[in-house]
Amino acid sequence: MKTILITGGAGFIGSHVVRLFVNKYPDYKIINLDKLTYAGNLENIRDIEKKPNYEFVKGDIVDEAFVSELFKKYNFSGVIHLAAESHVDRSISNPTEFIFTNIIGTVNLLNAARAKWSENFNDKLFYHISTDEVYGSLGEEGLFTESSPYDPRSPYSASKASSDHLVRAWYHTFKLPVVLSNCSNNYGPNQFPEKLIPLAINNIKNMKQVPVYGKGENIRDWLFVEDHARAIDQIFHRGKAGETYNIGGINEWKNIDLIQLLCKIMDEKLKRNPGTSASLISFVKDRAGHDLRYAIDSSKLQKELSWAPSLQFEEGLAKTVDWYLENEAWMNNVMTGDYEKYYEKQYIKR
Repeated sequence: MKTILITGGAGFIGSHVVRLFVNKYPDYKIINLDKLTYAGNLENIRDIEKKPNYEFVKGDIVDEAFVSELFKKYNFSGVIHLAAESHVDRSISNPTEFIFTNIIGTVNLLNAARAKWSENFNDKLFYHISTDEVYGSLGEEGLFTESSPYDPRSPYSASKASSDHLVRAWYHTFKLPVVLSNCSNNYGPNQFPEKLIPLAINNIKNMKQVPVYGKGENIRDWLFVEDHARAIDQIFHRGKAGETYNIGGINEWKNIDLIQLLCKIMDEKLKRNPGTSASLISFVKDRAGHDLRYAIDSSKLQKELSWAPSLQFEEGLAKTVDWYLENEAWMNNVMTGDYEKYYEKQYIKR
């Protein structure tokens, strides 16, 4: 039985990856390591918690001794590293936390894997999941490829860029078998409501203002989270060591166009008069260092590993809205703690 460590498995993307691996590979033992910060929620994976091939471990990847002991306890043959601080606004207000988790935490995992696997790297793999934000900002044309130069603009993207470079350094210097992927913006069920789409859905439902940065002209490529999980599965099992794979949804949308589409869907789902939700749109002061456009060229992944997005954006967005409207208890639970205070500080008082 292979034992796979998935870090950040109680978070948004991680929970979908954990669920996929637990259900698809019953002969794997899946160890889900998560610190359970504000964005980690065991409710995200309640449906698999009693599966015989699943185990949850609470812990912090910044704790070097803890990580080392974890690798000694379990005979991991693979690591899928998703644990990260990921919200740009939070990285602007508290960059140090991002440095510790995203950089030091990654180094701790790399060192532990190297120490455990040093006698035999065969059939071992350290898979590091990153973001397209490391590439910086695109103009009106062009796409990010795996060979695009790094040009991070926020503390978040700079911390992820650093961790990417470190993973590659462990491959070249220590021969640790690694693979990396850089993804575009994810959306779908279980996403913490500090991010644009679940934030807007919740606010529209409750007839609150929907904040949009600047004039809403920033462009993002949107990837349905279940499609991302499938891509991670393909890369983990078929990706070539030392390689990087870009994962994109082939769905470029201006923020304001996305929000207007979401408002239209919400009016239909909630049986409101057309334009009701759109009246809640509120333009707020732009984010510092806000990149204009991200867009991913995922042709390498499609050609080499036969992956492709399964949903058109309109279909995926409607599916996402349905999930949030049907899971009010989940939303109410995650809206406790410091989130309300954070939301008020970041958006309403601007």
